[in-house]
Amino acid sequence: MVKLHNQYRLEDHVNDWVKFQFDKLKLKNQNNYYTESAIPDYLKDALRGRAKTESKTNFGKPDFSITQYNQLPVLIENKLGIKNLIYETKDGIKLDDKSIQKYAVNGALYYATGVIASGKYHEAIAIGIAGDSDDNVEVKIYYVYGSGEHSYKLLKNVTTLDFLENQKTFDEFYTNATLTESEKHDILIDSQAKLKSYAKRLNKLMHNHNITASQRVLYVSGMLLSMQNVVDTEGNKIQDGLISEDLKGTQTDSKRDGVQVVNQIKEFLTARKIPLDKRNLMLASFSEISKDTQRDEITKLDKEVAKLINGDASSNKQIFTFIYHNIFLSIDAMAGHLDIMGEMYSEFLKYALGDGKEIGIVLTPPYVTKMMTTLLNVDKDSKVMDLATGSAGFLISAMELMIQNVEGIYGKKTSEANNAIEKIKKNQLLGVELNAEMFTLAATNMILRGDGSSNIQKGNTFSTPEELYTKFNANKLLLNPPFSYDENGMPFIAFGLDKMEKGGLGAIIIQDSAGSGKATNTNKSILKKHTLKASIKMPTDLFQPMAGVQTSVYIFEAYKPHDYENTVKFIDFRNDGYKRTRRSLQEIDEPTKRYSDIVKIYKAGKSAKVEAKWNLNEVYVEGFIDDSGANWNYDQHKIIDSKPTLVDFKKTVSDYLAWEVSNILKQQAREDNQLGK
Repeated sequence: MVKLHNQYRLEDHVNDWVKFQFDKLKLKNQNNYYTESAIPDYLKDALRGRAKTESKTNFGKPDFSITQYNQLPVLIENKLGIKNLIYETKDGIKLDDKSIQKYAVNGALYYATGVIASGKYHEAIAIGIAGDSDDNVEVKIYYVYGSGEHSYKLLKNVTTLDFLENQKTFDEFYTNATLTESEKHDILIDSQAKLKSYAKRLNKLMHNHNITASQRVLYVSGMLLSMQNVVDTEGNKIQDGLISEDLKGTQTDSKRDGVQVVNQIKEFLTARKIPLDKRNLMLASFSEISKDTQRDEITKLDKEVAKLINGDASSNKQIFTFIYHNIFLSIDAMAGHLDIMGEMYSEFLKYALGDGKEIGIVLTPPYVTKMMTTLLNVDKDSKVMDLATGSAGFLISAMELMIQNVEGIYGKKTSEANNAIEKIKKNQLLGVELNAEMFTLAATNMILRGDGSSNIQKGNTFSTPEELYTKFNANKLLLNPPFSYDENGMPFIAFGLDKMEKGGLGAIIIQDSAGSGKATNTNKSILKKHTLKASIKMPTDLFQPMAGVQTSVYIFEAYKPHDYENTVKFIDFRNDGYKRTRRSLQEIDEPTKRYSDIVKIYKAGKSAKVEAKWNLNEVYVEGFIDDSGANWNYDQHKIIDSKPTLVDFKKTVSDYLAWEVSNILKQQAREDNQLGK
């Protein structure tokens, strides 16, 4: 057994304490665990040149590592003195150079997020240990689920290393460590809020540097692509992604900052074998970054980046640096259903063009795209199509659910899971988008999530070659069409349903007027071939700042003519638990539970086992529609009970008696006044 020390004077004494714990658990050095000097090659490769750091080097190696459980690395960092366990502020645990070197938890989290950033792991366990003596050692353990600076969860109830004893103890620990659906939802909302804040600040920075409103989101998407490592289709790294230090404002045409960014994007797309026509379309959009040579001239630092750059820098470098630190490092792909490009676009639109109503582009919030994909029961076998792709929010949510389903069946990082996920990304997602800018954003969004093929097509949905749809053979269809289109956009769902396999499911979020008279021609044609299964009334403030837009989600089954003797499910989801303002998304009534419940209500109606407080008799009704195509909305089917109850009777009598007494008292007062005159 390792000898312990009453009072610690060296960090090695903390290391001895850890070895003593391992001895008690019968874990063997260089067999079950590894010390700093003998890290296994695969883990060493994951730690080499952390992909998302300025210096591209490590601050050393973790003091201990374990890789024998579920291909999930456990990384342990020790420090002498309890005071050196952790450093955090109100913004979270700091991962700057000084904090990483000095504090145990900070260092462990740095390594854990680093191995995930390498792409070799999807999750990790970070453990920080610090102590002053045998009797005064503290352990903090974190589940790390992404490479972002805040992608971790403190496991408050785990304070010893006993869970490392064997596979069984680790499995039980892991089950409790992973994120619950509620936690995933909270992370999604928190990430969205952070992104909105960054977008507001970035909008101001770009405005100060004279970047036009139409160019801003292309700057974001292009620069994010340039920060990625250039990797071939086999996963081999060819070239590092750009970092701020690579941009020096040099004015030779081949070396100036904007040109370097665009050239890096070109190398990235070429290495991924993005088809030439698609690559050229994207590069045409991204060329905006390099067109204006003045943006590569050295200029005074804006206050938004004053603490991030030493000395003056070009406009392009200042914008690049802000995006690198505040978006690339902070918003991780593990934010799941978050539509990064869509959120940035929406925020830039808000500040540049008001509410964007005049151009008819409204992007669906990520928690709604997740709800709609869940309603359609998207899984590993789904073939999902979006014919008005926008920034690809629906496809991102669908891909996330499909991958979760695969990993739940085959396990994470198994050969079967990896093969299934590759098939999903290449063959089971299809988007069509007419707008060139939105096409570029959608393709970038998918590529940032590892979809090298990025099966987003640039073109007119209705004139795209028929072969595209017949070959794909979709069984799920998700849509938020441009509401400025004919009949509010209902022709998109009609066209899409016609291109699906029999029994496929489609969902569209659209203005209520489409289901109450404005789209009767299209609706009638839909009902001749397809079934309206459900209509879900959505919150009126859903598309803030366009408050007051009345929308519903309609769900269809393809190639089953509507049977007018069967009822349709009508659900009132106006209270989704959120209140939306221009500034924030506020939780007012258990939104996480409500978004989970709405799927249960759709499936089980009034018998649903819900978690939030609902009056199911009020929010759920089954009713018949006719062939007019004009009575598809909840309010047209809400049952109003006009039969008086005993409570109603008592209240009426009480109100009447109160009125009579009031009149008597007033009359008495008048008589008293007259007598007194």
